[in-house]
Amino acid sequence: MSSRTYDRDDATAALRELILAGERYRIAVASHLDLSVNESRAISYLLARGPIGQTDLADALGLTTSSTTTLVDRLEQRGLVLRGPDPTDRRRSTVQIPEPGLRKIEAVRDWMPHAFDDLRPEQLPEVAELLITIAASLRDVTADIDASRTPSPGRRKRH
Repeated sequence: MSSRTYDRDDATAALRELILAGERYRIAVASHLDLSVNESRAISYLLARGPIGQTDLADALGLTTSSTTTLVDRLEQRGLVLRGPDPTDRRRSTVQIPEPGLRKIEAVRDWMPHAFDDLRPEQLPEVAELLITIAASLRDVTADIDASRTPSPGRRKRH
C-alpha cells in the first residue's frame, strides 16, 4: 500500500467503488446461475445468515411478503432452497439452503474469497473487522434513511 494519507472523502469513494464492484459481482453470479438479481440476493442472505424466516427474508430484501413467497417458490422448484416449519413457531416458515442447493452454487461460492488474494494472511483479521464495522454502519445509515422516508400511498418497495 502507498504512503498516501487517506481522508474520509477517499474512504467514501473507495466504499462506493466496493459497492459498485459488489453489484457487478452480484449480476455476474446471478447470470451464471440463471437467477434474477433478487433471487441471487436471497441466496446471499441465506449463505451469510443461515436459515431465516420467510418474513424476515422479505424484510431483508425490501420486498413484499407475497413477492418473497413467489421468489422462494421459484428457488425451491430449482432445488436451491428448502422451506420448512420454524423450529420455535409453527405458524412461521423458515427458508434454508439444503445440501443439494449448496452443491449447485458451490462454484460461485468459491469465487468471492479471491477478492483477498492480493492481501497478506496477517492482514485478513483486520480487514474482516473493518468490513464488519463498515457493514454495520452502512446498515445503520440505511435504517435511518428508511425510517425517515414517508411512503406514498400505494407505493411499493422496489429493489
